[in-house]
Formats: sequence, structure tokens, C-alpha cells
Amino acid sequence: MKNALVARILDEIADLLELDEVPFKPRAYRRAARAIEELQTPIEDLVVEGHIRDLPGVGEAIAEKVAEIVRTGKLRYHEELKAKLPVDLHALTQVDGVGPRTAKLLYEALGVRDLDDLARAAAEGRIRTVKGLGEKVEEKILRGLAEVRRTERRILLGRALPLARDLCGRLLATGLFRRVEPAGSLRRGKETVGDLDLLAISDRPAEAAAAFCALPAVVEVLAHGPKKASVRLEGGVQCDLRLVPMASFGAALQYFTGSREHNIRLRERAAARDLKLSEYGVFRADGAAVAGEDEAGVYAALGLAFIPPELREDRGEIAAAEAGNLPPLVEVAAVRSDLHVHTNASDGEMSLDEVVHAARSQGITCLAITDHLRFAAAIPGLSPDDLRRQIEEVRRLAERFPGVTILAGVEANIARDGTVDVPRDLVPELDLVVASVHSHLRLGRAEMTERLARAVEDEGVDVLGHPTGRLIGERPPYEADWDEVFRRAAKSGTALEINAQPQRLDLSSELVRRALGFGVKFAIGTDAHVASQLGHLELGILTARRGWATANDVLNTLSPAALRAALKRG
Repeated sequence: MKNALVARILDEIADLLELDEVPFKPRAYRRAARAIEELQTPIEDLVVEGHIRDLPGVGEAIAEKVAEIVRTGKLRYHEELKAKLPVDLHALTQVDGVGPRTAKLLYEALGVRDLDDLARAAAEGRIRTVKGLGEKVEEKILRGLAEVRRTERRILLGRALPLARDLCGRLLATGLFRRVEPAGSLRRGKETVGDLDLLAISDRPAEAAAAFCALPAVVEVLAHGPKKASVRLEGGVQCDLRLVPMASFGAALQYFTGSREHNIRLRERAAARDLKLSEYGVFRADGAAVAGEDEAGVYAALGLAFIPPELREDRGEIAAAEAGNLPPLVEVAAVRSDLHVHTNASDGEMSLDEVVHAARSQGITCLAITDHLRFAAAIPGLSPDDLRRQIEEVRRLAERFPGVTILAGVEANIARDGTVDVPRDLVPELDLVVASVHSHLRLGRAEMTERLARAVEDEGVDVLGHPTGRLIGERPPYEADWDEVFRRAAKSGTALEINAQPQRLDLSSELVRRALGFGVKFAIGTDAHVASQLGHLELGILTARRGWATANDVLNTLSPAALRAALKRG
């Protein structure tokens, strides 16, 4: 799919127009970029079918530009704008501390064009010499560079999952495949994914491999044989297809799902039982097959209960499976609530009506409207009077949509000292208060710990939003004593959010599991700003599953009445 390419070019146009101080247009390009980035179907299909202007923010002019990108892979208008600032703006602005204006300043002062130039300038201490930047900005950029380098060859789960599903659907539609399944870190639900791995069964493997190599998204065939093919997709992602016989499919799916550490433990376990485990199956010493057609059989042959893919990280899951103590992980079907959504009353793109219609189309039956309070002049948000009017509007809206429970909520800001700016006279009127950090992100460990702990202990706060503040590949988490935050959150009855935005997935699965040890409950929210982002709820559920969370640990599985009772105010 060309979605990511189109969105990146539109985003960069918005940045370049802002640098030229062009009014209004940057917002239009950003809105179109978000709509295309979150699109679950290939943008090429919409262009061919003539439906591109159905997307929010895509008018005639932008539609023509999108069509040109789809057709040629680039855009003349974009190239003309870039000629004024010949830098890799997309790559540079992925670094925490580098926005478009800083990138321009660094180019003009130091000749920084790309990440390598930026890394050299930072390492040599030259960034601090630029007027308006200084030592603290240089330190921030160094941290941001380290985060970008750590993940630069990986893609976000939120991009990889729809891409893999689209590829599987297209392959099945050829009629050459009996079955096609994603494997690898994608199937384990990891927050970022390297290569895509697909496993398939076909009665005509040579034709099936050829069909894979001929997919529209393929830009380069790296290897092509009757049992395996590797290609590079638009956007640079490598995808490998393996064709295996039905008798070995379960063993191959287990093997290629991984993780490496999990598989090593399984092979050791097999050897201890005089068995051999491989991608072809489980075999006795005399070569007789014991299992291989399905994954459950593979685990059973090793004396284990089936281990869900999300848990296969060698973090105690094998011992739990042997003892029969694996948790019944929360299921996607059990979650029908989204507890963090924005409208155009703050920084979202949707009206209240549009939010409810979009949620209903996604099968969401309980929705919390959590617009920002106004805490900074540059950030759109509600005044206390605005919030009062919105609460009244939500109550009226609920009467018109009897199939959807609409909660009147708010996303308040946590100040540096841990105080939360929610209007106290409105707290009793609200169904849900999410409190989040939006400023002063680099406090010391002790100060940040106390800030977060004080916020979760606030009687008016139900949920701590995007708790660690990370942006995957851009900004590392805050430094804090998380055990202390979790302890005080559990004691005060404050839930922790699993923010399902692909670039956040915050809390991480590792911290979800740690928090579970303190008895913390979790609230999954998409933090949606456009309609398509409501579909990210599944990413939050996958993160909860990777953290060993059950339905009882996740507030979103409750009925609206039980949810209200489970919140702190209940």
C-alpha cells in the first residue's frame, strides 16, 4: 500500500508551508495525511474508484496531488517546496527536539541535511552554539537520536497489522492458497515489527509463490523459489512468504512466530523428553511424527497447555503452561468500550455526532468523550464553561443514540507539581476524568515520580493517561519509579491507561505486567482524533494481552453500569 508514502509527503508539505508562514493550508494537508495514514484499505483503490474525496480533509486540489503520488511515487509540488530547504525533513523531525523550524535553523547554521549530519553536529557539541538552541536542546536531540536509531528499521504495529492483513487477503483472493497467516513479531503483537513473515499452504506452491511476487505492493523481488519468496514492498518493508505442507503447518507457525528465546526453551524441553522439535514437527527418536499439523498439538506433545502468541517471550509462560496457570487473556471480542476520544471541541477532527456514528460503525457500544482542558494558549482545549456546555450536549446526545452509552469525560493536564486542573465544581457532573502529562517531560526521576503519584491520588482523577509519555521511535519514557506510581495508583483506586495510539502503546506490555502485580486496573483508550483511529482499540488489547491482563483487569470489558461503579468515584 502507498498509504504511508502519501501521508509522509502530505505531512512534509504541511511542514514546509508552515516554514513559509502560509496560513490555513498546513492544517488541511495534515488532516488529509492523518486520514490516509489511518486508512485500512490501499489508497490506490480509492484513487482508481474515484472515492479519494470521500476522506476527511481531501478536497479537489489535494485529491489531484494524491493521485499524482500514487501514479508516480512522488509529487512535483513537493519537490518544488523541498528545493527551498534541501533537507530530509521527515527523518529529522522524527527526532525529539527537532521540529521543522529547528531543522531549518540547523541547516542554515550548520548545514545539517540528514540524520548523519545531525548526529555529527550533536556529538561534536556544535548544536549548542546555534543561537536559540543551547546545551539542553543538544542533550534532548542526542536522546532523541538514540531512540530513532533504536527503531529506525522497524515499523509500528499499527502500520504492520493492516498491511499484513491486506497482503493475506489479496493472496487468498487468488484462489491459490488454502491458508495464509502472519507470523513473527507481528503475530506476537510487538509494538514494532521488522520484516513481515507470512506462512501459507498451497496445492500449487510454485504458482502461489509467483502470485505473491506479483502483488501490486511489491517493488523488488529479493528471492523466488517454490517454497519461499522474499520481496520488498513500497515503503521499504521486507516480506517473506513460506509455503509449507499441511502436516507441518502448526509446527512451522509456532517456529516462525517465535520468539527466539521461547523457541530455545521449547527445544530444550523436547530434548529432555527424547523428542526433536523443528519447524517440521515434533518427532520421536525413531523419526516417527508426534505432532505438527496444529500448534496446540505441538505444545501438548511437550506437556504444555497452548501458549497464546502474545506471551511467547520466555518470561515465565512455559512454567505457567506446565502448571496450568496461564491467565485467560482478555479477548478482543470482550472489549466494546473506548475510554479516551477527542472531538473538534479541542484538537480532534470530528464533531460529537460524527464521533458517535464512527464509534457505532466500529462496534463500540460505550464511548468516553475526553477533550482537553485549555492549559496552554497554543493548544486547543475547553474552558470550564465550554466543558459545562459539552456535558449537557453529551447528555442530550445520549438520548438520540440509545444503542451507545456516551460518557461525559475530560482529559485534564497534570501540572509540574502534580496538581490536576479539572474544575472541581464539575467533577461530580463528569463520568470520567483522565489526567495526563503534556509538559515538563524531562523532570528528574524523584520529581516525576512524585508528580505522577500525586496525580493518581487526586480524588477527582479516574485514569492516568498515557502514563510514561513515550512516543515509539521519537521520545523515550519519563524517568520515574514505576513501582511507586503503581503502588499508589492501586491504593487510591486510579486506573492506568493503555493508550492504543500506535506511536504510544503506553503503558508498554512490560509495565502492564508489573502494574498487575500491584492490583492496578487498566482503561484502554484510542486517544482518537479522527474517525479511523477508533480502529486502534485492538492494538491496546494486544498490548494488554502481552502484559498478561485478563478481562477482569480491563475496565473496558464491563457494562456501562459496572464501569461507572468500578471507577474511583463509583
